[in-house]
Amino acid sequence: MTPVLCVESLRFAWPGAGAPCIDIERLEIAAGEAVFLHGPSGCGKSTLLSLLAGVLVAGAGRVTLLGHDWAALSGSARDRNRVAHVGYIFQQFNLLPYLSVLDNVLLPCRFSARRMAQASRAGSARVQAQQLLERMGLDASLWQRQAMLLSVGQQQRVAAARALIGQPEVVIADEPTSALDEDRREAFLDVLVAACQASHSALVFVSHDQRIAARFGRHILLPDINRAAAVGAAA
Repeated sequence: MTPVLCVESLRFAWPGAGAPCIDIERLEIAAGEAVFLHGPSGCGKSTLLSLLAGVLVAGAGRVTLLGHDWAALSGSARDRNRVAHVGYIFQQFNLLPYLSVLDNVLLPCRFSARRMAQASRAGSARVQAQQLLERMGLDASLWQRQAMLLSVGQQQRVAAARALIGQPEVVIADEPTSALDEDRREAFLDVLVAACQASHSALVFVSHDQRIAARFGRHILLPDINRAAAVGAAA
């Protein structure tokens, strides 16, 4: 069976850099798999996530989502493919500040007919958005508030609800619990992991917090597979 995400002979260097920051021979992630990705600062975690989601394109090698090579797609086609199949919890959230909480969660459904159809199985996309916000512990009194008026922790949970709506095949989470206290962190993880299991979505989760590693079926220390990080550490 084709993995949902596959990396082959991947090399990536930032413009002007003398050496690659990502050099991975092979990485496969199966549908429904929950992967905990960790490693020291500067080892390429966020860069790898951007490559997996087609936000960045490989300089050499291949990254495929559902068998489709990101580099073979135009920029607009990558955007369409991403919104249809990937839920991304960005480290800086990337909410639209003047939109309401509810409208931010519904954004993927506005740009993807597939996400809209999947979300509408709950009755309507709006109903699923409300259900996700409730499960994230965000009171209904906040749903019409502009995103910029929320606390950092509240924005983080809105970003997670947006990533989960419409059951994307892959959910990518870049340090999504960093602004949450312990109780909120545990509740957040309960919802995120359960939602991915229910929709059979692959979950790729980056964190420095080793306390939550036990929730994931597979652990990857990035320098173990990223030869560029290993070379940098040795130097």
